Amino acid sequence: MTYNPRKIRLLMALRGAGVTDTHVLAAIERIPRELFVPEAFQDRAWEDTALPIDQGQTISQPLVVGLMTQALELLPRHLVLEVGTGSGYQAAVLSRLCRRVFTIERLKPLLREAEERFRALDIGTITTRLGDGTRGWPEQAPFARILVTAAGGPEPPKDLTDQLAIGGVLVIPLGTDHRDQKVVRFRRSEAGLIREDLWPVRFVPLLSDPPQSVRSA
Repeated sequence: MTYNPRKIRLLMALRGAGVTDTHVLAAIERIPRELFVPEAFQDRAWEDTALPIDQGQTISQPLVVGLMTQALELLPRHLVLEVGTGSGYQAAVLSRLCRRVFTIERLKPLLREAEERFRALDIGTITTRLGDGTRGWPEQAPFARILVTAAGGPEPPKDLTDQLAIGGVLVIPLGTDHRDQKVVRFRRSEAGLIREDLWPVRFVPLLSDPPQSVRSA
């Protein structure tokens, strides 16, 4: 792997800010973030900052990616649902840590670009779908882990919690106001959901009811 001082500085900063899982750090190191940002921002790809992408969306700050991935407590055997493919960066990081990622995006141009990046990186463990992420992916449920990369309201969508396996973990930003969002982790037990508020964050809103869903591989 080519030595990149900016990447090394970022990884050290992430470790210092709380991303202590060495597997997560290794996954971030292995995924070339510069492939997921617009050409105009190539020189900032390894800065710890969110950057704009197409369709008015953003690629998340690496610290947020690291912390949310770490919060999932992934194991190699896990099947993971990601809601909000965006640039595809988060899904690519997840793919280095679990068995398969099922990712849903409601904006077709973003999804097609993400699929091209997955092919370019020869990642064969990501399956994509164009559609309403709030409805999950019932044909593939239950999921050991679910990650939502857009902010819901006060509670997570019921379809997502229903598709979470017993013993599973759901990580989602919640909040009725963009100034008062926080990442929340839910663990599903036989008795129901156990909620744990983690840290404040800002994400684009989680939207529903897009055009009819179309699956793609």
